[in-house]
Amino acid sequence: MTDRAAPRKAVLRPLPSAEPPAPLPTPEPFQPGQFPQTRMRRNRRTGWLRALVAEHRLHASDLIWPVFVLDGDKAREAVPSMPGVDRLSIPALIDAVGHAGELGIPAVALFPVVPPALKSAQAEEAWNPDNLANRAIRALKEAVPKVGVICDVALDPYTSHGHDGLLEDDEILNDATLDVLVRQALAQAEAGVDVVAPSDMMDGRIGRIRQALDARGYQNTAILAYAAKYASAFYGPFRDAVGSKTNLGSGDKRTYQMDPANGDEALRECALDVAEGADMLMVKPGMPYLDLVWRVKQAFSLPTFVYQVSGEYAMLMAAIERGWLDRDRVLVESLMGFKRAGADAILTYTAVEVAERLKKG
Repeated sequence: MTDRAAPRKAVLRPLPSAEPPAPLPTPEPFQPGQFPQTRMRRNRRTGWLRALVAEHRLHASDLIWPVFVLDGDKAREAVPSMPGVDRLSIPALIDAVGHAGELGIPAVALFPVVPPALKSAQAEEAWNPDNLANRAIRALKEAVPKVGVICDVALDPYTSHGHDGLLEDDEILNDATLDVLVRQALAQAEAGVDVVAPSDMMDGRIGRIRQALDARGYQNTAILAYAAKYASAFYGPFRDAVGSKTNLGSGDKRTYQMDPANGDEALRECALDVAEGADMLMVKPGMPYLDLVWRVKQAFSLPTFVYQVSGEYAMLMAAIERGWLDRDRVLVESLMGFKRAGADAILTYTAVEVAERLKKG
C-alpha cells in the first residue's frame, strides 16, 4: 500500500517593496443637478438614445387632413395662396382620401367650394340633403368607410354675405342662426358624417345641435366644437380656397369670433361647450395660440384638437419655396409643437406629406 505524499507547508515570502499608491484626488462636494456631475448632453449623443428618451412622438394617427371639394368637370384646381393644396372633385377626393387612409391618417375634414349661384342671404343650400358637402360625405363613407369624415357646421360657405350667421341690419342674428345650424347638422348626419364640427361661434349652438341629433336617433354622431376660435388674420387663404373672401369683402367676424387678446374667455367658451355636450374641443388658429391649447387640455382633459390654419401653412410654404426653411424638418417640427402643448389631434394641410415622411422613418 502506497503512502500518500505529506502535504507541503505554505511558505510565506515577503512582498516586494513598492511605492504606496498615489492617493485619489479629493472629490468636490457633490452638488445634485450641477455640472460636471450632471451633463444634459449625455442623452443627446446618438440618434437611438434621443429616440429612447423623446417625451413626445408624432404619428400619422395624430393628423386630420382638411380637404376642399368642388363640383364640376375639373378633377383638381390649385389654390394659389396655398401652394401644393388643390380643390378636389368628388372622384379625385375619394382617391386622395383612400391614399391618406393607407398612410394611417384617421380622418379628413371636408370644406365645400359652393358655387356663387347657390349662395343666399338665408343660406338655404346649407341644409340641402344633396348639397356638395353631403354628396361628398356619402361618397366617402361608401368608398372609404374606415376613414372618419368631419364636416364643419357653419354658414359662411353658403351665405351671400360671407358670414357664419344670418345677417340683418349689419347684425349677426344669434338665435335665428341656431335654427339653420341645426338643420345643417341634421342634413350632414343623415348623409353619414361621423363628426359635426360647429365652427360658427354662435352662443348655444352645441346644446341645440346635440339635442336635435339625439332626438333624431343620431346619438353616435360626435360633436367637435370649435370652442376657442379667434377672429384671426390667419384665415385669408382659406377664404380664398372656399370662395367666401369676396362675399365677406371688408367685413369682419369680430362680433362672434374671439378677440385674440383674450385667454380666460376661451376657457369660459370651452366650459359652456362641454356642458352642452361637446365630445372634443378645438383651438383655432394653432401656432399663435399654443398657450390656449395647453390651458384647454389641462382644464378639461377632453380630446383637444388644434387647427394649423391656412395662413400658418402659407407662411411656411412661402419660406420653404424661398429656401429660408428646411421643408423636411420644419413641417414636422411645427406639428411637434402642438403635441408638446397638449394637442391630441392636429388639422393640417400637410397631413399627407408628413404621414408619408413618418412612414419612411
